Amino acid sequence: MMLKSLLQRIGILFYIVDPTEEFSTKEDVPNYPQEVVYLLFFLILLEAGIKVLQGKQVRVNEAFSSLAAGIMHETTVFIAGAIMFFGYEWLYDRRFFDLPWKSSLATWFATFLFIDFIYYWIHRANHEINFIWAFGHQMHHSAEDYTLSTALRVSVFQRALSWGFYQPLALVGFPFPVVLSHAGLNFIFQFWVHTELIRSLGPLEYVFMTPSHHRVHHGSNKWCLDKNYGSVFILWDRLFGTFEAERPDEPIVYGLTSQLQTHNPIWHEYYHIKEIVVKAKNMETWGDTFKALFYGPGWVPGAPRLGDPDTFPDIRAPREKYNPILPVWHIGYCVVHLFCTLILNQVLIHRHLQEWSSWLTICLYIIFIFASVGIFGGMYDGRWWAPPAEALRCALYTAYARTVPVTSIPILDAALYSCYGISMIFWTSRTIFTMKPYVKMLKLA
Repeated sequence: MMLKSLLQRIGILFYIVDPTEEFSTKEDVPNYPQEVVYLLFFLILLEAGIKVLQGKQVRVNEAFSSLAAGIMHETTVFIAGAIMFFGYEWLYDRRFFDLPWKSSLATWFATFLFIDFIYYWIHRANHEINFIWAFGHQMHHSAEDYTLSTALRVSVFQRALSWGFYQPLALVGFPFPVVLSHAGLNFIFQFWVHTELIRSLGPLEYVFMTPSHHRVHHGSNKWCLDKNYGSVFILWDRLFGTFEAERPDEPIVYGLTSQLQTHNPIWHEYYHIKEIVVKAKNMETWGDTFKALFYGPGWVPGAPRLGDPDTFPDIRAPREKYNPILPVWHIGYCVVHLFCTLILNQVLIHRHLQEWSSWLTICLYIIFIFASVGIFGGMYDGRWWAPPAEALRCALYTAYARTVPVTSIPILDAALYSCYGISMIFWTSRTIFTMKPYVKMLKLA
């Protein structure tokens, strides 16, 4: 049974599921990302191990930032997902057609095709509408390495900004449980294409999105920009003129054209929002202000909707990557506490959200998880405020967990309590002794 369960989870990664499986209500639809979350982490570690054996560099700080962003995304996905499909059931009650759907292969495959087609346009809008790019998608492209962990670097706003794209399927008569299941599978399919280990898949490259095609999509080279938007099929790109093949003689530079120098997912999440607000405010007319928000990120007054490619920066390899180095013990600490944060994320999803605990409890978990990710990012960036903030974070956890069982597994609760308690003492002491010379200097002054 365990082997079968593992095979089923591997199948989910490649959209291989039983098309006759019935979901009577939206509550019956599996949470596919949660079903494969531990498999994803295993594959990320496996990829890293293979790269080490090949003698290639594995940057822990970059992978760490991507994993932390993924935890943020999954922490609030219940809110973003509700916004994404808001109004779907209301529209379905006013549908024009009744499509057979229980054990209907025709409806299953039609949904499969339409969901992928719609995702192409969602993805294209993410790149071609500036405010959606800033709020929902630039975070994903901020990774300077191209590994499986990059797939987890998703903005907390991305799903919410997909609202309105899927709703027309309700009027056609596609039942919500079927649409919901395909949206989840389509999202998971995109994980495996984020790797450099798979070079070419031969004839499959003509039909499906592959790692080769998606590497182009993540490039900041001028010839890579705004290309290869598909999820499962590359056919949409070939049909609508956005396809670009990988060029073996031109190394791809991953990341943003204007790369933010930080490993803090919180800063990556919000920095470009500030940038587009400033851009819109600096426009001289209301029309240009509107265009600054709804035209492409590269647009400037007098340019075409997506900007003038001749004015885009001509980025070529090699480009220096942001790579601050932490001591090994510090890296280990961040990894251990990121795993602790993942545990809290799973407690939130599988306990408090399923039991619908008080909104205060849910909000406290969300705030704590986001604060944790921000502090870890501050540590990697060498920010002065990170050590005292970490001491406070650990103190707050120990104060809360002293009277409240967090996981309801005694041995795990004890381990977490000890981990946070020791960390609190360590960072409090380190903060005091680090700041002591500065306090003396201020007194002398």
